[in-house]
Formats: sequence, C-alpha cells, structure tokens
Amino acid sequence: MKLSAVKAALAGLEKVDFQFEDGTFVPEHFHVTEVGHVEKKYIDCGGVIREEKYVSFQLWNANDTEHRLKAGKLLNIIRLSERKLAIEDAEVEVEFQGEHTIGKYYLRFTGTHFVLVNTLTACLAEDACGIKPEHLPQPTASEGGCCSSDSQCC
Repeated sequence: MKLSAVKAALAGLEKVDFQFEDGTFVPEHFHVTEVGHVEKKYIDCGGVIREEKYVSFQLWNANDTEHRLKAGKLLNIIRLSERKLAIEDAEVEVEFQGEHTIGKYYLRFTGTHFVLVNTLTACLAEDACGIKPEHLPQPTASEGGCCSSDSQCC
C-alpha cells in the first residue's frame, strides 16, 4: 500500500487500528514512534545491483494504556515527515516488536482498519541460482545447483 493510499484511508477515519493476518489487533494504546524514508541499495545473489525506496512506520506498544492515536494526528505526522524528509509516495512497510524480534509488514486497508500483511524473504536471482519451481526436485551440488562450485550464486 502506497503512502498516498494510507493518507486517503486516514482522512476517512476517526481512530487508527492495525490488525494482524491472524485476526488479532495491535493493542489500541500503540504509538507510531517513527515515520521514515528508507533507501536500500544492495546486490543480490545473482550479482544484480538493486535499489528500493519505501516509507517506514514503526509501531511501539507502551505502558501508557490510556494512549490512543487519532487518525488526524497520524496524518499530521505523515505530512510533517513528507515536508522535513522529502518522503516520496512509496510503499509503506510497518515495523512492530514481536515476541522475539522486530516484524516487518506490508499494509492492506479493509475500509475500517489496516491489516499488517506478513512479509517473506525470497531469492531474487532464481535463474542464476538454478531454483526450480517447487513441484520439481531441487538439483544437488553435483548437478550444478545453487551451491555448486560452478554456480553464479551462493
């Protein structure tokens, strides 16, 4: 979900709720502790240089259980961030402290609340790594698979 869509959704809301895909909600006394612009430049396992830009929201669950973030307040924080950080209209990624580590999520809007959509890792250079569709057996190192000595990957 792009930042422009988040802002449009917030304009029609009174309060802000975030729900996990399993149906549970982030406690309603959460804080948005940061809104940021993230640029990531990296090389994938196939040797391709890649760049990503996204907007980051960090949610934090504090002890002040009386706290409630209004939609207008979050919209103002976003607008301030756009002005001060020159944030572009990019995809939004949300960080939230899980049981053991920080989880990263994409967003979807239901019309009443935001859903934190689980993210997954993936190989970005499947051809270079020799990754086959899941229904086919994976090659072994002796067959020139991803981790063989002649592979362009790993």
